[in-house]
Amino acid sequence: MKKSPLQIARQSYQPKMPAALLGQVVLREGQATQSVADQEEIKALFPNTYGMPVITLDAAINGRPNTTPVNVGVILSGGQAPGGHNVICGLFDGLKKINPKNKLYGFLGGPSGLVEGRYQELTADIIDEYRNTGGFDIIGSGRTKLEEEWQFDKGIEVCKQLGVNAIVIIGGDDSNTNACVLAEYYLQKNTGIQVIGCPKTIDGDLKNEMIETSFGFDTACKVYSELVGNIQRDANSAKKYWHFIRLMGRSASHIALECALQSQPNICIISEEVEANNMTLQDIVNQIAEVVAARAAAGQNFGTVLIPEGLIEFIPAMRRLIQELNDLLADNEEFVAMEGDDAKREYIKTMLTPMSCELYRSLPKAIAKQLTMDRDPHGNVQVSLIETEKLLIEMVGKKLAQMKGAGTYVGKFATQHHFFGYEGRCAIPSNFDADYCYSLGQTATQLIVAGKSGYMAVVRNLTAPAAEWIAGGVPITMMMNMEKRNGKMKPVIQKALVDLNGKPFKYLAEHRKDWASANSKYVYPGPVQYYGPTEVCDQPTRTLLLENA
Repeated sequence: MKKSPLQIARQSYQPKMPAALLGQVVLREGQATQSVADQEEIKALFPNTYGMPVITLDAAINGRPNTTPVNVGVILSGGQAPGGHNVICGLFDGLKKINPKNKLYGFLGGPSGLVEGRYQELTADIIDEYRNTGGFDIIGSGRTKLEEEWQFDKGIEVCKQLGVNAIVIIGGDDSNTNACVLAEYYLQKNTGIQVIGCPKTIDGDLKNEMIETSFGFDTACKVYSELVGNIQRDANSAKKYWHFIRLMGRSASHIALECALQSQPNICIISEEVEANNMTLQDIVNQIAEVVAARAAAGQNFGTVLIPEGLIEFIPAMRRLIQELNDLLADNEEFVAMEGDDAKREYIKTMLTPMSCELYRSLPKAIAKQLTMDRDPHGNVQVSLIETEKLLIEMVGKKLAQMKGAGTYVGKFATQHHFFGYEGRCAIPSNFDADYCYSLGQTATQLIVAGKSGYMAVVRNLTAPAAEWIAGGVPITMMMNMEKRNGKMKPVIQKALVDLNGKPFKYLAEHRKDWASANSKYVYPGPVQYYGPTEVCDQPTRTLLLENA
């Protein structure tokens, strides 16, 4: 395989780790835990894994002899995130260090690989090819949910055939919820199969008092921030375009906020703020138009706007419209049989409530069509496919035309639109993510060897040097609450939205007026750096630095 010079160099990089993981390890158990909400319901659903203590890993004074050989299976679940390969490398190295006879199997294509018995033994030759690389291609990923008993039982059969004693599931909140359900089932059935989770998602919404950040968030935000910075330099040079940039992150605005903190754009919309202030789509349009007009008055007909991918769902009126459309069009054969977009549009207008109809009529036809045509297998609108940046460009353009007619805007509104998502999911991991992920893999190893199940591997104190990081395990039930999914109440890990009282958002709020002014305050982060001074190469996200200041 042809490799770039950077690929070759990165293979020899040795990730930094917490000092406690460098030698023999002892587990310290804390107090019993409880779920973040709905304690009685969660306890009833997870009697074997509820209330377990938080675990901290410390350096052991006396060495522990090699344990009985164990076989471990690993699954990559959900969307890609930089650093996944290093979790597997850390897991492999940790297992082999404890006992060279330990084996690691990778289940292929995500959770379905466990159910269908598709696997590959991961040997040193394979592992060495993937050290410090981006992507999930070592074994592939998938979005199959492990929710049914027959799936659990199939997994038991496969694990028994391979002699697998433990499964590590590397995934986001839904994947780790499934890991907890699996752990509980395997304990109830007394199978002897442990389940450990690892916190992954570039969206940054898998975080809480014990998980400071999910892996991949650092690298993805650095990649997006470089692109935003490059665009801002171009805008500041050409001085003729407003760039509307949509950033990945459907359920929370962490990516948009972090990229704003790194690059200081003229405008950054935060979905959680929109919802909290009960803003309408027109409110957002008006705010953008006011900034555009103010900059134009100073001769600056250019700028940047950062938009979270999930913005539409956080606008209360839009959310009501989407819910009405979901209900209206679910299994609606009459609508499907209609010919022509205009006929379908008129039909929908007659079926919506007056408020939703008025909003629907105000939308550009292309966006209105996306709301009704692009639907997932459950009949719901695929919000991530809605081109919000184009919607805002068109509506802001109309607003500015009205302002020009009223004499309150004098300028030119030329635009460019962008969506940054897949560009960051498989990037070569930053030093921070390379180190963090490797440490997570080593931590998962220690939890397995100690016989733990239903835990998520965690590494904390992440703004300190890596040697001072604190490794351990957190019961997954500790993060759970009950939420309605597909019409039924289910236990799930609670998503972390942007905290409007947190230091990162407050920093944005304090500086947004200055960044929007005619005297732009753009920052140009540049590409991810792997070699050089620590302050350039090993810095965590601005979000982490502000939260732990």
